Amino acid sequence: MVFAHGSGSGRLSPRNRYVARGLNERRHATLLLDLLTTDEERIDLRTGQLRFNIDLLADRLVRATEWLLKEKETKALRVGYFGASTGGGAALVAAARIPESVGAVVSRGGRADLAADALPLVQAPTLLIVGELDEPVIQMNRSAMARMQGTVRLEIVPGATHLFEEPGTLEEVARLADEWFTRHLA
Repeated sequence: MVFAHGSGSGRLSPRNRYVARGLNERRHATLLLDLLTTDEERIDLRTGQLRFNIDLLADRLVRATEWLLKEKETKALRVGYFGASTGGGAALVAAARIPESVGAVVSRGGRADLAADALPLVQAPTLLIVGELDEPVIQMNRSAMARMQGTVRLEIVPGATHLFEEPGTLEEVARLADEWFTRHLA
C-alpha cells in the first residue's frame, strides 16, 4: 500500500504510521513517503496551498507507483492506495490516471470530492472511511460517491471525529482497510 498524506502531514504522521503498522501485521507491504519536498513543506506550513494541489500530489503518487512496479522486490505486488484527508483526493486522481496499476483505494477522512473530474474515471474498488462526527466530510464523500461509477463503499466509524483520535477508532480503520485490500488485491 502506498500512503498518500494530506493536510500538512507526511510519512511521520502517527495516525498513518499506526494504520501502516496494522497493515504490516496483517502481511501487507506499505510505503509511506512525503509527497512534498522539505522546501515545499515549509511553504505549505505558511500558505496551506500545496496540500490542496491535488494534481501535484497525484503526479507524485503515480511516479512512486511506477518506481514500485520497476523494482525487483516490489514489481510483482499489487498496488493499493491509502489516502488521508487531501491525500484521499490525490489517491483517487492517481488511480484514475493509471487504472491498470492500482488495484484498490482506501480513504480515511479523505476529501474524495477534491478528485473532481477524475471521480467517474476511477476503476479501482474504493472504500471511503469517515468518522461519524465528521459531518461535512461525510457529505463531501457522499457527493463524490454519486459521481463514481466503479465499486465504492462508505463506512462511517461510530464515535469518530475527523482525525480518528478517539479510543478504538484507528483500530477500526486498520481493520476495514485490511479487509478491503485483502478482498480486492488478493
